[in-house]
Amino acid sequence: MAALGGVRDAKEIENSVEIEELARFAVEEYDKKANALLEFVRVVKVKEQVVAGIVYYITIEVIDGGKKKLYEAKVWVKPWMKFKELQEFSPLGGCSSEGETPKED
Repeated sequence: MAALGGVRDAKEIENSVEIEELARFAVEEYDKKANALLEFVRVVKVKEQVVAGIVYYITIEVIDGGKKKLYEAKVWVKPWMKFKELQEFSPLGGCSSEGETPKED
């Protein structure tokens, strides 16, 4: 378990159903708020921060206008309250993920 407030890589849950659902939720929320049409492709990387709940930093590959792009979503979850909120959703770097592998920190 991570120290309270510390951000850590969460490789063990990158391919979990829960994280994929949160990533899809993030894309759907962004699409609604920004009137966009991003299409979820896959979860690339996950970090988590334990706070009053858990904040997930999810690197997501999407299709935007026919091109693959990378975005980072920040999703705050409080499972005991059935609460989840998209806090941030922003493009990463040059945005294109064609043939790219995200750099490890």
